[in-house]
Amino acid sequence: MSDLQVTLLVIGVAVVVGIIAFNWFQERRLRRRLDGSRRDTPLEPRARAEAARAPPARPETRRDPPRRVEPVGAAAAAPPVPGTIQETHPATAPSLPPVPGFDPDIDYIVAIDAPEPISAAGLADLHTRAAACGRRFRVYGFDSTMNEWQEAGRLSGGRYGHLRVALQLVRRSGAVDGRALTALCAAAQECAQRFSATASCPDIHETLVRARDLDAFCADADIAIGLNVVAARGAKFAGTRIRALAEEAGFRLEPHGVFHYTDPVHQTLFTLDNHEPAPFLPEQIKQLATDGITLLLDVPRVAEGHAALGLMVKIGNHLAEGLDGTLVDDNRVVLTDKSILAIQQQLKAIHTKMEARGIPAGSERALRLFS
Repeated sequence: MSDLQVTLLVIGVAVVVGIIAFNWFQERRLRRRLDGSRRDTPLEPRARAEAARAPPARPETRRDPPRRVEPVGAAAAAPPVPGTIQETHPATAPSLPPVPGFDPDIDYIVAIDAPEPISAAGLADLHTRAAACGRRFRVYGFDSTMNEWQEAGRLSGGRYGHLRVALQLVRRSGAVDGRALTALCAAAQECAQRFSATASCPDIHETLVRARDLDAFCADADIAIGLNVVAARGAKFAGTRIRALAEEAGFRLEPHGVFHYTDPVHQTLFTLDNHEPAPFLPEQIKQLATDGITLLLDVPRVAEGHAALGLMVKIGNHLAEGLDGTLVDDNRVVLTDKSILAIQQQLKAIHTKMEARGIPAGSERALRLFS
C-alpha cells in the first residue's frame, strides 16, 4: 500500500468519525432542549393558573324562613352577619326609647336594625306590602341626631338606622290572621336583606293566640247603651224639628248623617241617629220624617261613662218633650228610674272588667281596639 492510499484511508476514517461525533452532539443537544421544555411547562401550575383566570363560582344564596324568637333565658344569639337576615330577641336590640303610640299588648311590632341609615324613600316597598296586609300599620324610624322616633312616611325625607313597624292585632272587624302577620314579617325581612340589616319578628303562633284572646275579650265588652224617643202611633217627627232640637241641646250634625255630642276635647260622648235606616244627611233632612230617633252611648270608647249616661238621659227627656214623643229603652219599654239604675249597674260591670284587663274605657288602647 502506497503512502497516498494510507493518507486517504486516514482522512476517510477521520471524516466518518467526525460525522458520527457531530450526529451524536446534535442528538444530545436536541434531547436537552426537549427535557428543558418539559421542565419549563409543568402541568399542575398551569392548571392553577387557568383556574385563577376562570370566573369565581357564585356563592350559594338562601333565603331562610322566619325563625321563632328565642324566649327570655335562652342562649344568646350569634352576632348578626352583614347581608343576612336574623331574628333577635328584643333584649338584644339596641337600647332605644320606646316608640310613641306602639303598644306591645295590642300591636305586632317588627324591628329592623341597619348598619347604615336607610332613607325613607327606600322604604316604599315596605309601606306597600304592609298596606297589602289589610290592617292598620305604622312605620317609625329613630333619628339619632334628634335622639327621637319619627314617623317614617314615604315622603318624610328622613334617614333611619333603626325602624319599627307596628300592625294592630284587633279591631271591631276582628282579630288579625296569620297571613297578614306572615306577609308583614316577610316584607320586613326582605327590606332588611336589601340593606344588609337584621329583622326581628315576634313569634307568629303566640301572637295569634294572644290576638284571639284579646278579640274575644273585646267582643264581650263591646256594649252600646241605646235610648229611643218614639212618636205616637201613626205620627212622625219632622227632620227639621229634630235638627233644631238636637243643635239646641249641643249636638253637631256630621256629614255621614249622624249627630254627635262631644266633650270639650271633641271626643264623642254619645250620638243621635235616625231610628229608621235613612241617615240624617244635611241635604235631605228637610224632607225627612221618621217615627223615632236613637241616642247611643258607645261604652268602651267613653271614659266618664256614668256622667255621659246621666247627660244622655237628660237630653233624651228634653228631646221627647220637644218632639211630643216617649223616651223608651231598646225593648221599647218606658224608661224609669229603676231601669236607669239597672243600666248603670251594667255599665259599672263593664268598666270594672275593662280596667282589670288594662284597657280602661275611653283610654287610647280602648279607642284603638274599639274602632
